[in-house]
Amino acid sequence: MSMIGMLHDKNHPSNVKKAYACAAVAKMEGIDFFYFTYHNVDFENRKIDGWMYDNGSWEKHPLVFPDVILNISGPKSTFQKEVYRKLKTDIPFTSYSVGNKMNVYKKITKKGVYSPFLIPTFSLKKANDFLSLFDQFGRIVIKPFSGNHGKNVIFVDKLTENEVKVTDGTKQDVLNLSQFELFIEKLKGDQNYLFQPFIDCKTKAGLPYDFRLHVQKNGLGEWEVNLIYPRISGNGKFISNISGGGYRGELLPFLKEEFGNEYFNIKRLLERFALTFAAHLETLYKHSFDELGIDVGIDENHKLWIYEVNWRPGAKHREFEVAKRLVKYAEYLTKRR
Repeated sequence: MSMIGMLHDKNHPSNVKKAYACAAVAKMEGIDFFYFTYHNVDFENRKIDGWMYDNGSWEKHPLVFPDVILNISGPKSTFQKEVYRKLKTDIPFTSYSVGNKMNVYKKITKKGVYSPFLIPTFSLKKANDFLSLFDQFGRIVIKPFSGNHGKNVIFVDKLTENEVKVTDGTKQDVLNLSQFELFIEKLKGDQNYLFQPFIDCKTKAGLPYDFRLHVQKNGLGEWEVNLIYPRISGNGKFISNISGGGYRGELLPFLKEEFGNEYFNIKRLLERFALTFAAHLETLYKHSFDELGIDVGIDENHKLWIYEVNWRPGAKHREFEVAKRLVKYAEYLTKRR
């Protein structure tokens, strides 16, 4: 029988919704499942004090090392990073990072197959880098290399030859070019940023939106679509990310409202792209992925654009849907091992 362990930094599994979901799915599948933290690992004796869900509660047991580890959250402290590294060299993990936005962009560009779906992206070095793009596009987006949830995303509009408008969340400033150069220099001091032209993807009502394509590996190690849904800006921002104030819509009603008789073709396009792109992206890495969140937009010409790729996409209120595939994929890895 397969033994699956879930590694997390929270001290008790009752604080992790996905832990209960995975425990319930594992029970139905006849798979042993337990939850553990970094401090529960005894490398010398290859033992782990882990929690197993039984008779309606989490109970702690001394356990052997699992066959595979669900690493659903990353390490934070130096101690956790060391434990994480040692476990990873000994036991298969289910999740692996895709890298930051610029790394993903470069990998896809180098292979070339999906380059037509990429938004032109450049490393932010100086304010003058914007000038050539402003001649083609009315708005430029600045993003951190490693940002998520739409945080620290800045929009720049050219007003005149000497002035730009900078939008950061709900805050807007009009800067002359000298002020803008100082702004960019300060920004670069915080972390690495990239910039790209703004792709206008908005509803008939003028609200920015994008699609989250959530794909997962199943028990055969093959990609499946978990869910596709639109994310619509609900607060006047240019960002549709849910954590940034947007909201999640239902796919079919949204497509029918926005695309009319073309809704079915757009649905098929999104589904096909989700599976083929996930399979392609995996060929660019030395390791496999268990799930991906692919964020895409569709412009007024029905052209699809890749915004971002996430290797640990959120699944709030959908823990059981995720767990059903996650547990079976983990079992698949144990059989391959």
